[in-house]
Amino acid sequence: MINVLIDSIRTYDDWKLMLENIHISFPKPKLELVDIPGMNGAIDLTEANGPVCYENRTITLTFSLDTDYAQWHNLSSQIAGELHGKQKKCILPDDLSFYYIGRFQLESIKENDVITDITITGDVEPYKMERQSSLEPWKWDPFSFVNGVIRNYGNVTVSSTGSINIIGLGKPVVPIIIVDRDMTVTFEGQTYQLKAGTNIEYDIVTSAGDNILTFTGNGEVSIDYRGGML
Repeated sequence: MINVLIDSIRTYDDWKLMLENIHISFPKPKLELVDIPGMNGAIDLTEANGPVCYENRTITLTFSLDTDYAQWHNLSSQIAGELHGKQKKCILPDDLSFYYIGRFQLESIKENDVITDITITGDVEPYKMERQSSLEPWKWDPFSFVNGVIRNYGNVTVSSTGSINIIGLGKPVVPIIIVDRDMTVTFEGQTYQLKAGTNIEYDIVTSAGDNILTFTGNGEVSIDYRGGML
């Protein structure tokens, strides 16, 4: 049977919930419109200071359950204790390479002695995130051959100069750069000093597509990156 993974809980294996429907809304963009009296329309400043920002989105998971009234009360309390009002990570059965994170709520309705309707709703962040960061051990099982990216950003040797191309998925991300010796990195024409250890340069923000970081120096470079997409 089909499982939705909510943190470590598998909805069918652990709760015997039969998945009936998944509905995922797309996040509403945060528009910045300035209305000028006497002017047609409005001035759109939404992307004046960077990419479009979004509000949260909603995931609605509808399940059915074959149970009597006593079992319904017990299981409803168990599920509520596990997730109601809590922040959880949710992985959908047909999108195993990504997770959604947000706060989930439970609604349980029983109108007869046979079938129970259970709805789990999540108010989640706008971007779904890659399950694995670039520095975590690789797992083939959840990898998507449709939109997955193999990221080899760990322990890259730089001799004088070298480049790493981060394939962005859409969400603006500030990557974490780890070097074992002082060196520099150039991104979009700007050069930044890196100290041995962990570096976060907030002016280095990846976007969708190719993001080439060129390192100058001698040593090893690792980039901790987790992509996200709508």
